[in-house]
Amino acid sequence: MKTQQALNYERIASAICFIRENYREQPGLEQIAEHIHVSPFHFQRLFHEWAGITPKQFLQYLNIGYAKKILKETHATLFDTACELGLSGTSRLYDLFINIEGMTPGEYKNGGQDLDINYSFEDTPFGSIIVASTGKGVCHMAFADEGEEKALANLQSLFPNAAYKQTLDTKQQNALSVFNQDWSKLQEIKLHLRGTEFQLKVWETLLKVPAGGLTTYADLAAKSGYEGACRAVGTAIGKNPVAFLIPCHRVIKATGEIGNYHWGEVRKNAIIGWEAAHL
Repeated sequence: MKTQQALNYERIASAICFIRENYREQPGLEQIAEHIHVSPFHFQRLFHEWAGITPKQFLQYLNIGYAKKILKETHATLFDTACELGLSGTSRLYDLFINIEGMTPGEYKNGGQDLDINYSFEDTPFGSIIVASTGKGVCHMAFADEGEEKALANLQSLFPNAAYKQTLDTKQQNALSVFNQDWSKLQEIKLHLRGTEFQLKVWETLLKVPAGGLTTYADLAAKSGYEGACRAVGTAIGKNPVAFLIPCHRVIKATGEIGNYHWGEVRKNAIIGWEAAHL
């Protein structure tokens, strides 16, 4: 006999398949709930418990993925893109991009046009790193494990139409000072982040975790104002555009396990130990 947990998983899996197959018709809560033979109220609660987001938000993520593909790979207008997704017009497409991507569809389509980005490569105690900045602040920092050419290509894929210059500016220097155990200039570090309201809130909360300290996904979700949304918070952490400065390495599992890290579990252990030792 199947457990309740197994039955719930089958229902959620069936609902996700239905949403993915019918997202162009923009199915509503009642329609999806009817497909898996539960009430809309029960389905909403069940889906949120499992995924940490609502069915509507899940559908929005599918919409944004398809819209980005259309805008990137075709010459479709914003109106044509909205129609292809089954949206009523460009205003809904605009709202979708603002809510999910933190930018307008036009800004996504132009890929950072008119944006000047300085970048440099520096050695840190944990390996080579690429750091990039705009006139507003640091917009990207990542460990260059696959070499400088690959690291630069990853940065350029985020802002394909921006103008790039390899130079070390003051904003980058202030950011890199943390690798010298100098936490006195934290207030001078400026960030230029692009993200959703949800992501920005999670990253802001992460910045409040002190060096040498640790937190859990559940605790971070609660302090961000999204109690119970551990999976969604984990996804936001994985989208962190600025390694180390936004300290996603300080988030561990409630069991005490270190957990995954975008740049490797070994590096995560090393950073946590390094911070604790120097404080």
